[in-house]
Amino acid sequence: MENYSNVLMYGAIAPIALLLGGIVSILKKPNVQVRSAILHFAAGVIFSVVSVEILPEIMAKHDVPEIAIGFGAGVLLMLGIRYFLEPQKEQKKETGFPTAFILVIAIDLLIDGVLMGIGFVTNQETGIFLAVAISVELLSLGMATSITLGNANINRKKIIFTILGLSILVFGSTLLSAALLAGVSTGFLEIILAFGLAALLYLVTEELLVEAHESKQNIWLTAAFFGGFLLFMLLPGG
Repeated sequence: MENYSNVLMYGAIAPIALLLGGIVSILKKPNVQVRSAILHFAAGVIFSVVSVEILPEIMAKHDVPEIAIGFGAGVLLMLGIRYFLEPQKEQKKETGFPTAFILVIAIDLLIDGVLMGIGFVTNQETGIFLAVAISVELLSLGMATSITLGNANINRKKIIFTILGLSILVFGSTLLSAALLAGVSTGFLEIILAFGLAALLYLVTEELLVEAHESKQNIWLTAAFFGGFLLFMLLPGG
């Protein structure tokens, strides 16, 4: 990898955003419209990174078997996580600390970290764009996690330490995946990119936009999606 210091620097943005979102929600609970706007924007940003950075990298080599293997594995993993773990996340009557909910969040964050690591392995520009894009998502996730823990009557100190632990998890996942995937062969990188493409598409269509539409919609919320997409499309190098 050309510059691991960039992984350290830009990879830290996402965990900081997660922690910041959690702390902000403790101090002042955001309304559903604010969260919806953030989710729409995050979806647009991530979709833009997929379209402008990752997909062209895959199509430049366009090895059909490698794309099929990677993309298929990504789809199967995300659907498997949804099938086995989503019911745990949706349990509303869990008393005490919502362990199942936090477990699902932790797995989501592990995958987010791996995706950022994949971005940095692809090239520094893609890694930076993807790190910033996922940071917007994690800002909202930090808010949601803090609110869920607060509704379970968890004290503020424990909420902060829980979100801090999750922040360390996603940071560690990013650093480890970037280190392990550095120097992989071109063929294996094609598989990894296709895997990341599938996971990111799932993140946008089945998580971010689904959650964003849980509140009453208006044209400004929808515009946030296109604004996020356009912003990253116009950035230098995009």
